[in-house]
Amino acid sequence: MSSESSAANGNGNCLGWAARDASGVLSPYKFNRRDVQAEDVSIKITHCGICHADVGWPRNKTGDATYPMVPGHEIAGIVQAVGSNVHRFKVGDHVGVGTYTNSCRDCEYCNDGLEVYCDRGAVYTYNRFDYDGTITHGGFSTFTVVHERYCFKIPDDYPLASAAPLLCAGITVYSPMMDHKMNRPGKSLGVIGLGGLGHMAVKFGKAFGLKVTVFSTSMSKKDEALTLLGADNFVISSDQDQMMALTKSIDFIIDTASGNHPIELYMSLLKTAGVLVLVGAPSEIKLSPLNLITGKRSITGSVTGGTKQIQEMINFCAAHNVYPNIEVVPIQYVNEAIERLINKDVKYRFVVDIENSLK
Repeated sequence: MSSESSAANGNGNCLGWAARDASGVLSPYKFNRRDVQAEDVSIKITHCGICHADVGWPRNKTGDATYPMVPGHEIAGIVQAVGSNVHRFKVGDHVGVGTYTNSCRDCEYCNDGLEVYCDRGAVYTYNRFDYDGTITHGGFSTFTVVHERYCFKIPDDYPLASAAPLLCAGITVYSPMMDHKMNRPGKSLGVIGLGGLGHMAVKFGKAFGLKVTVFSTSMSKKDEALTLLGADNFVISSDQDQMMALTKSIDFIIDTASGNHPIELYMSLLKTAGVLVLVGAPSEIKLSPLNLITGKRSITGSVTGGTKQIQEMINFCAAHNVYPNIEVVPIQYVNEAIERLINKDVKYRFVVDIENSLK
């Protein structure tokens, strides 16, 4: 099927792949990107990672889907045009765009470089109404236009395919680690789940000089955690003896698991004043207040990160040779890749080769 005939349901200057209904099935779709404004950057998209958001939103799991919907919020590419008032980027620069592309730019959080927590609500990269009333479309498309504030410089020697997952999976675990000063060598880090987010948490932990323990329900992950990713310890979370042996031994736990699981069990592994941060989204959590009170422990949550932290993370990855483990696929394989992601059949992030397959 040619791009022209299969994209007949839309017209415009940009070709993407969109979901038309709650089946979530993606197919070619043409739509219009806005003209480049004074502070905008136009980016030829070369790669886009596939995130769990690209499973849930197109299938209307959150009940707020607007169709047609072009997913993708782990975007890497090359600047092809800049507005007259853009000073941070030039044509030819390698850049990335993450989970949001606008914010009010005037609240306390925006002024603090924490735009993702904008008081008016950060405008997500797709499936959101921007402030001008238009609907945002994501990175499963040939190009995008964004305000330079929400665009990030990728060093020329850092592969664009590897950079894409940093814009969501990477920053989602990097941000809470930095917020809680978990970049200090010698501290102990626990990582629950070893998917796209979890494997990046292990990589950052080792780059920071931490002692890293991976918790999983699957013994098949053991060799990957210890040998491939360099974790120091691997624990089957259903093994009571293994878990009890780690009581009060861990400074900080990143919980990347989205399925329901016993949070209480992990809280007892934290040292006094230890912290567990949720970056996955279980439907509920149950825990004893005494576990928090008597151990001065806390549980918190985190989304992605502000613009300052995203650029800092990209620079850190480039300087310390931190690269996601990726499987690059063509856009024509995106529906199969999403099914494999649902079945946890990826190590550890799919990245769509937009430049060479979407034409």
